[in-house]
Amino acid sequence: MGAFGSRTEPEVGIAEGRALGCAVRVVVTDPRAVVEAKAAVDAVLRDIDDSCSRFRPGSELSRLNSTPGRKVSVSPLLGRALDVALRAAELSGGAVDPTVGAALKLAGYDRDFAALPAEGGAIRLVAIPVVGWQHVAFDRARGTAWVPAGVEIDLGATAKALATDMAADAALAVAGGGVLVSVGGDIATRGEIPPGGWQVQVSEDSGEAISDAAEAIRIWECGVATSSTTVRRWTRGGITLHHIIDPVTGLPAGGPWRTATVVAATCVDANTASTAAIVLGDAAVEWLEAGGLPARLVDHSGAVSRLAGWPQLIESPSR
Repeated sequence: MGAFGSRTEPEVGIAEGRALGCAVRVVVTDPRAVVEAKAAVDAVLRDIDDSCSRFRPGSELSRLNSTPGRKVSVSPLLGRALDVALRAAELSGGAVDPTVGAALKLAGYDRDFAALPAEGGAIRLVAIPVVGWQHVAFDRARGTAWVPAGVEIDLGATAKALATDMAADAALAVAGGGVLVSVGGDIATRGEIPPGGWQVQVSEDSGEAISDAAEAIRIWECGVATSSTTVRRWTRGGITLHHIIDPVTGLPAGGPWRTATVVAATCVDANTASTAAIVLGDAAVEWLEAGGLPARLVDHSGAVSRLAGWPQLIESPSR
């Protein structure tokens, strides 16, 4: 999902940066509060990275993954992230499963994406279902977690969405007014809504420049997320792979959609649905419509399907 862009928007404060390997944009309706808002967002994103990164050897998640078969005490933050990931798995019928970490490694995604070679030699891919989220034990009351041997938890998608929701809450607490936070195109809004709503550009790559030629919509207080197979991808032995794993096969999802964007009450719910849509393939249409989740699906030919009350497009002179 592209970030907030302005054609005829009222004056706002905008700050940009990078975190979690993604572009970050913070927009506030009170320009005087933008520095404080950005600092609050940065603090949340640092905490999430320190706790939930699969690639940081010293992260709390890495320590949990390194102690399979043992009950481990976890911090409230990692506990919340695990809880969110397991809820996403349940709501999606297992399409979004946090036990795909080992499958991602086998597919070549074994380090921070910025350090991942774009091309490499052939790797051996075997279709094996992942162990499954039902085998992970998280005790919310005691703050403990347990993962079985052979399982590596990956919180990539849901933790980024959770970070976006938490960052928007933190920005609102210090800035007041209205805030929009975009982390790698995952978007959360809070507080006052600008006249006519927040304007966002819909893009496969959140780093795309704001353009009048691109599709844009207006949103209110909600979350928006995009999952795509076209950005985080790499080639091994001439085969193009990507980071969205189908838990049924343990391989990168091979359905008809290259991009799915969903609007939901929170960024976490939007991200759960957009990731599930890529994995579910053709079945995603009925699933999204049954859930009343406004969505925009793009197939591999570039054809676009808009479902379940997708927000009305903003017209511009160039369209």
